[in-house]
Amino acid sequence: MGNLTDILQLLSKNGVDFIIVGGYAVVAYGGTMVTQDVDICCDFSPDNLLRLQAALTEIHPVHRMTTKRLPLQLTGRRCHGLKNLYLDTDMGQLDCLGDVLGIGNFPEVKQRSVVVALDGYDVRLLALDALIEAKKAMNRPRDREAILQLQAIQERENERMDKS
Repeated sequence: MGNLTDILQLLSKNGVDFIIVGGYAVVAYGGTMVTQDVDICCDFSPDNLLRLQAALTEIHPVHRMTTKRLPLQLTGRRCHGLKNLYLDTDMGQLDCLGDVLGIGNFPEVKQRSVVVALDGYDVRLLALDALIEAKKAMNRPRDREAILQLQAIQERENERMDKS
């Protein structure tokens, strides 16, 4: 999991505008899912995508969904029209999404996120209630398991808040 955190730190240090979503977000809330990648929702503007590329350069990003596994080589022009990027890097897999099922596009996802400290730096994480909604919309077996865990975490958090 350490390498996945390192990817997020690279993005954060380089000013990439992103929100952690997916399995890694479940783990950040205390879930017990095993995840092999980091899913982020990010601003797909050329400026932000070029910052993302610069952040990842030293860990050799390649397009995971192409047969030739082409290196990530964005230009301002190549950024237009992109909706998602599925990358392999020396530190692990990074899925960059333009929207989150059940929540919406990047501005909507950002509005439903919270800032959390992760290994000494601040990052945005999809809010717990929004993460539950997103997992319900995905409705895969692993998402249904995550929902149960997240709802239990949410109940504990609500009980803690009620006692305060």
